[in-house]
Amino acid sequence: MKAHDALFIGGTWRAAAGSGSIEVVNPADEQVIGTVPAGDAQDVDAAVRAARDAFPGWAATPPAERAAHLAALRDQLAARADEIAETVTAELGAPPVLAQKVHAGLPIAVTGSYAELAATYAFEERIGNSTVLHEPVGVVGAITPWNYPLHQITAKVVPALAAGCTVVLKPAEDTPLVAQLFAEAVEAAGLPAGVFNLVTGLGPVAGQALAEHPGVDLVSFTGSTAVGRRIGAIAGGAVKRVALELGGKSANVILPSADLAKAVNVGVANVMTNSGQTCSAWTRMLVHTDQYDEAVALAAEAAAKYATPERMGPLVNGGQRERVRGYIARGVEEGARLVAGGAQTPEYAGTGYYVRPTVFADVTPEMAIAQEEIFGPVLSLIRYRDVDDAVRIANGTVYGLAGAVWAGDEAEAVAFARRLETGQVDINGGRFNPLAPFGGYKQSGIGRELGVHGLAEYLHTKSLQF
Repeated sequence: MKAHDALFIGGTWRAAAGSGSIEVVNPADEQVIGTVPAGDAQDVDAAVRAARDAFPGWAATPPAERAAHLAALRDQLAARADEIAETVTAELGAPPVLAQKVHAGLPIAVTGSYAELAATYAFEERIGNSTVLHEPVGVVGAITPWNYPLHQITAKVVPALAAGCTVVLKPAEDTPLVAQLFAEAVEAAGLPAGVFNLVTGLGPVAGQALAEHPGVDLVSFTGSTAVGRRIGAIAGGAVKRVALELGGKSANVILPSADLAKAVNVGVANVMTNSGQTCSAWTRMLVHTDQYDEAVALAAEAAAKYATPERMGPLVNGGQRERVRGYIARGVEEGARLVAGGAQTPEYAGTGYYVRPTVFADVTPEMAIAQEEIFGPVLSLIRYRDVDDAVRIANGTVYGLAGAVWAGDEAEAVAFARRLETGQVDINGGRFNPLAPFGGYKQSGIGRELGVHGLAEYLHTKSLQF
């Protein structure tokens, strides 16, 4: 694993304007594993200028040629899959199996999907006496989080490139090394200079400069709702396109006819995966009052299996660990019953930012642990009386990102899912689909990522009447 002491701007690795740097820490042992430049507004300006200069040529490149470049990028990422996984394990703490399958495998699949879409998408269509053109928005500022560092990069950068846009990426400061790997792959794939640019730096410095830059036509941000509000306000003030993928407090609704054991076990796995650092995690499990006690026992048993560093890695940093511990303490204070885990340091964690896989029972919908995004391995079990009560509870948050419904009959589950105010619902454990749109209702965001809907975010429409 190597770290660049430079930024990738205009097709070359160049020194940052200032001398500041960011230390990258392995959250499993709290050791510094590298440093990257702390880019500033001057670096962002250079990157945006490079992207602006590259835009006319890239936008005019035939879609089939852009598709070939993206196929080459996919191949470069695939060739680096082991290094990607090792890097994510080192800077995020993800267990190796998860890092290989999800953190490396998913971005490769997403990149491949856009290589195919770029070649087949109808960038022109005929509607009556009009020809409708779908044209690239321009320069995209992409600000990505640390929880799925490479997936979030590919979910923004690759569709933008497929659309004909050029990009400046500001990755999360906790996980910049895999972003550098991505830039290396772009370089090796032979994309034209300036089409993709990387500026590592702090959010309040480089991130804010990117969001505010007048040369950026669209800002795409994934992260907290609080920061998303600020970016949305900046973009709105400049009448600039914005895409926001924000927080979640997703409900996992188990209807009485469901296979209870399967639904509970899959639900617990969903929350504990990536140490609970997943915006779409089903952190509220809704169970009918007649099955509630059985579900609590099953959930506690399932969570205990994750209490090893091989099954569940640390949280990304010390601040995140304290935040999650604070929510666990608050749950106890509010009267929830702790049935697994807790705020104490796990016995296997001599060092590292580990938190116990935690399950609360007797949670009521108004409690903080049932309303606020914790972003850690904490599950709340909530009882409901009937279907209408379950719908009310499931929809009773400011978020609407994802969710799940389980029932013995698929049609029953679908009928319930149609009543949910959320952007994505898994039916009886439905598999993740990289072509399906991902994004939220309410305060979970604006816009969609992945598949055709993700590509459309980066396109303007123009109509020609004949």
